[in-house]
Amino acid sequence: MNILTGNDLKTGDVVWWTGEAWSRHVSDAAEMGENAPDVMAREIAARTVSDCYLVDAERTAEGILPVHIKEKIRATGPTVRPDLKLAPPDPAAGNWVI
Repeated sequence: MNILTGNDLKTGDVVWWTGEAWSRHVSDAAEMGENAPDVMAREIAARTVSDCYLVDAERTAEGILPVHIKEKIRATGPTVRPDLKLAPPDPAAGNWVI
């Protein structure tokens, strides 16, 4: 399985393609099908993300997770400062940007 990742151009955050938009949470990532090149080209042209690329992933008990250690770290945050890790999404918080 492949998922799409990149960096948000406004914030620099690591983001994951959900099938409709970008999310900071890898758990929201959607499996990419044959339309991956079209999505990548469209999103780069729209200047929403930089350098998006496909990542090997697997479905686990915790949800979709990247296979490679580099992408696992990108998905969760620093390994040397656990207090800075990305918190799971809070459904009650809504979907807004500061």
